[in-house]
Amino acid sequence: MRVLLVEDDARLAQMVEDYLRQAGWDVDTAATLGQAEAQLGVADAIGRGPGYNALVLDLMLPDGDGLDLCRRLRAADNDLPVLMLTARGDPMDRVLGLELGADDYLPKPFEPRELLARLRAIQRRRGGAAAAPLLRFGRLEIDPSARQARVDGEARTLTGYQFDLLLALARHPGRVLSREFLLDAVKASGDAQDVYDRSIDVHISRIRAALEDDPRHPRRILTLRGAGYVFARSQDGH
Repeated sequence: MRVLLVEDDARLAQMVEDYLRQAGWDVDTAATLGQAEAQLGVADAIGRGPGYNALVLDLMLPDGDGLDLCRRLRAADNDLPVLMLTARGDPMDRVLGLELGADDYLPKPFEPRELLARLRAIQRRRGGAAAAPLLRFGRLEIDPSARQARVDGEARTLTGYQFDLLLALARHPGRVLSREFLLDAVKASGDAQDVYDRSIDVHISRIRAALEDDPRHPRRILTLRGAGYVFARSQDGH
């Protein structure tokens, strides 16, 4: 997936760019409306640009209002998904942006994780991202697209970090995965304290509490002492 980020706050733009890249997105940036128009491909900003899947658009820019760019895109029948960023307190700005054809908005300040979640949601609604196949292991079903784990059809509560950890395990069934491998696999999720030391053991315990019939005697996620964790290929119907 490829996104154009239009944001004049260099520090914020760098933080968002780094986070989206870690999550697997290609990111181009622009600090002004003029730069954004050039990136989109034509002077009047009606081009789709080089394969962009989304536009993250700040409304307050040095050379104009992001709403103008959104208006011109939609007037030219350009359906590029637009997520607005706004530091303005007036809800009418958000209403106007949505009426002009923006797909969603995110008020500042925001967490990069929420921005990523909203971009994924826009892509699902637009059909811009192919649905990842379901993973089924006996009574356990893991839905990567919906980011949901279900046992006997009942959704179980996991944090975003815990779901990514579960998914990393489930995509390598029967393979011993070290803590270092798992931390690298989910480094784009969670806060800094989640990606060091042995905190991964705590998350595994919470995943087991959510998914196992008896967390004290797990059958899905097994521990190999001194080596790491294994996601069981066969769970004997459990």
